[in-house]
Amino acid sequence: MPKYTSGPTGYPTYWLRAKKELKAADPVIADIIKACGRGGLVGKGDPFVTLVRSIVAQQISVRAAESIWSRLEEAAGGISPEFVAARDEAELQGAGLTQRKASYIRDIAVAFLDGRVAPTMWHAKDDEGVITELVGLRGIGRWTAEMFLIFHLLRPNILPLDDIGLIRACERHYTAGEKMTREEIKQVAECWQPWCTVATWYLWRSIDPTPVAY
Repeated sequence: MPKYTSGPTGYPTYWLRAKKELKAADPVIADIIKACGRGGLVGKGDPFVTLVRSIVAQQISVRAAESIWSRLEEAAGGISPEFVAARDEAELQGAGLTQRKASYIRDIAVAFLDGRVAPTMWHAKDDEGVITELVGLRGIGRWTAEMFLIFHLLRPNILPLDDIGLIRACERHYTAGEKMTREEIKQVAECWQPWCTVATWYLWRSIDPTPVAY
């Protein structure tokens, strides 16, 4: 296992409780959970992979991100700080990354190797503390940091209001396709507390049966 691997793996311990409480709190989410069947968020344990996946996925479709990810794995010889840092930006761009994304990903690989990134310290920080630290890295904005909190740290109450999948799912299920503002989504999500991560995961599934994974 890589020395920087520090995240939880498998299903979050809170998942079954969260499903039960969400079904009681919101009939829309209850129907979505029933329709989705089994499955759930799964931690993979590798912070570097999660960050790179999140950057790859910025502002593109899930299908496009998966295609680029496969080519990036092949181009780098594997997704690790060592392998990625050993490639130049042109090689990373050859996998389908934009110049900026290639630069960001390589910078983060170097940051892992030289110790500027210390994943083991994130477990003691609250959600906003982790976000503040991550957005200090080039290429990571709030959305990417929120994906990291969801998929690596498995934090239970993340509501990524800028996520297009969440927005589209809320519009489909709560306003019959009418546009929703961030404030309106926040109001809908009040009854999801403290399980916004779980509600978000199921809303993603409701518009794409393939589970989102970073």
